[in-house]
Amino acid sequence: MPFTSRRRLRQAAATAVAVALGASSLAACGSSDDNEEASSGPVSLTYWTWAPGMDKVADIWNKGPGKKAQIKVTVKKQASGDTLVTKILTAAKAHKAPDLVQAEYQALATLVSNDALADISGEVGGVEKEFAAGIWQQTTLGTDAVYAIPQDSAPMAFYYREDLFKKYGLEVPKTWDEFAETAQQLKKKAPDKDLTTFSANDSGLFAGLAQQAGAKWWTVEGDKWKVGIDDAATQKVADFWGGLVEDDVIDNQPMYTPAWNKALNTGKQIAWVSAVWAPGTLTTAAPDTKGKWAMAPLPQWNAGDSATGSWGGSSTAVTNDSKNKAAAAEFATWLNTDPEALAALVKESGIYPAATAAQTGDALAQAPDFFSNQPDFYTDAAEIAKTTAPAAWGPNVNVAYTSFKDAFGKAAKNKSGFGAALTTMQDATVADLEKQGFEVAE
Repeated sequence: MPFTSRRRLRQAAATAVAVALGASSLAACGSSDDNEEASSGPVSLTYWTWAPGMDKVADIWNKGPGKKAQIKVTVKKQASGDTLVTKILTAAKAHKAPDLVQAEYQALATLVSNDALADISGEVGGVEKEFAAGIWQQTTLGTDAVYAIPQDSAPMAFYYREDLFKKYGLEVPKTWDEFAETAQQLKKKAPDKDLTTFSANDSGLFAGLAQQAGAKWWTVEGDKWKVGIDDAATQKVADFWGGLVEDDVIDNQPMYTPAWNKALNTGKQIAWVSAVWAPGTLTTAAPDTKGKWAMAPLPQWNAGDSATGSWGGSSTAVTNDSKNKAAAAEFATWLNTDPEALAALVKESGIYPAATAAQTGDALAQAPDFFSNQPDFYTDAAEIAKTTAPAAWGPNVNVAYTSFKDAFGKAAKNKSGFGAALTTMQDATVADLEKQGFEVAE
């Protein structure tokens, strides 16, 4: 009997190895009753998701004609983030997971390594053309298997106060060197203001910046995991931001606090490295600045390059416990590629769809109200999204993220440079993998 993907991961210490055999090994090891597809009659599917309004989107499917009428989807609202991952893993261990789950991209390797997700590559052939390569790659974990269909993406961009850049004679930076120069220029012209802040309370921001720089935090070396959190690309990012904090040319306070909101709302901070969902946050954090912001591509490490990272995003995955995997995969594909479904996702759930066609569709034809001064907002965002760099996730992202918040949070507060913090993050991630029984390459 072939190894289960969990056992293969333990022995090979690599999701890529497990993924390649996941579907066949699970079929061989599971009981026939658990893995049979419903051949006829109505099918009932349960979908765990945190996205608002998803029940209304599912109703479009449920009321559809023909085959759709034979597949009923029930949406069950869940908490997001690590809370949902833990709940999925607990349910999977008891063989009581739902048919479908919403999963953030960085959680997929963890779910796969615990045998929670099914390989649906046989049911979704050709779908990859609907998505940017850097997004699709995150659902395959770099293998021939497919563990989810991309749902929403979060390409990163540079957001800045258009009026204040003009007031202080600043140019929108096209490279990170220019970004540093802009921060310095602002400090000279207005010492009480900051270009932006470095925040350690959301690990996704730093991960996205490292992704843009070409970082590969988890890879496979032979039959072992290779942790590269302290690779050259990430060191470059850490040194850059640590230097700005040490030199006092940007702020060092966390985001999402009343003080941060006030800084944005009053113009004390005049820019923010964020993602396509930024308008929603700014609407709440800085309501008095509506119509004063603009979006531009993320600064590049080399002039002429074109790459961005992701800060967030999620997918729709089919679990190994589903007795109707083909039907579940059909719904997941419809949900994230059908024009009517995508328009509903934008309207009801407020997401930025991963499907490239939807990014320039009618549902996003109008700029967000907060960016009414930039009517081509979503057209520009779609061009940025095409440049999304690949990301490499491993089975203990949660540990790496927690370590980042602790180590980089202290370093930012003390303005002590980020080199030691990055080493701490690397060491904590490696130690956890070894504690779990994975083999780790030096």
